[in-house]
Amino acid sequence: MNLTLKGRLPENRKVRAGIAILVFFALFALAGPFLVEDVFGLSATAIHTADGMQPPSGSHLLGTTATGEDVLAQLVVGSRVSLLVGLVAAVISTTLSVLVGVAGGYLGGTADALLTAGTNIALVIPSLPLLIIVASYVKGRGGWLTVALIIGLTSWPWGARGKRAQTLSLRRRDFVTAAEMTGESRWWIITRELIPSLAPLISASFLSAVVLSMFADAGLSFIGLGNINLTSWGSMLYWAQNASALARGAWWWFIPPGACIAVIGIAAGLINFGIDEIANPRLRKPGRAVRRRAAAAALRTTEEAR
Repeated sequence: MNLTLKGRLPENRKVRAGIAILVFFALFALAGPFLVEDVFGLSATAIHTADGMQPPSGSHLLGTTATGEDVLAQLVVGSRVSLLVGLVAAVISTTLSVLVGVAGGYLGGTADALLTAGTNIALVIPSLPLLIIVASYVKGRGGWLTVALIIGLTSWPWGARGKRAQTLSLRRRDFVTAAEMTGESRWWIITRELIPSLAPLISASFLSAVVLSMFADAGLSFIGLGNINLTSWGSMLYWAQNASALARGAWWWFIPPGACIAVIGIAAGLINFGIDEIANPRLRKPGRAVRRRAAAAALRTTEEAR
């Protein structure tokens, strides 16, 4: 990541807001289950049929499910699984897209032709039906890691194509030519020159992959193809629609998990917008110090004119 981007990230309000939201959810997933289960004594799986479909109250802040499970406990405990699926799937898909796209774009020749052919073949296959077919085959045979692997291995081609296009525009730049003339290896140029130059694109694609993977996980669980025995935001939506929560007016059951996924998507979008404002000269705004100097100069000019 170049110095301009790294130095100006903390100054951007959108980036700060997005990071604050993501940090909140990270702490929510790390410490939340311990607080809910060990401190407050709530359980995400304890069944109390007599308390089923209770609206939010003092004893159940987000109400209960059809079988009396506490929705707040499920929301907190399920956050860890949903975030892990999103992060691991995003790491897999982003890593594959970077390796295939950057390597193909820089190496050229036969290597690029083979990698591009593989990417195009993967793009021709509709990702959603493929995801559903694979998820149906492995249904119930693994935990959240299996779901993350399925999502990550089926969502990398579009990212690889975009990174290859950007690499093609960078490989004839002066800094790459200078590295080649000094005898640096191709791997060194890819890892030390090209990938850092693509940091804004890679970070944006990673954040988008996290959100899309969480949506994919929730979608698979919603239609019964995920591991519904694991407490996650997706399984909450599955059991809510299975119990006709919408028709029964139990909004407290399905709105919180959907809202959490949406808020994480907003946070990722804010960070992406902020990075784009910094990396794109057309959108770049002057830093705080620059604005202060400009204001001081304008004030001096006004006083001199008087």
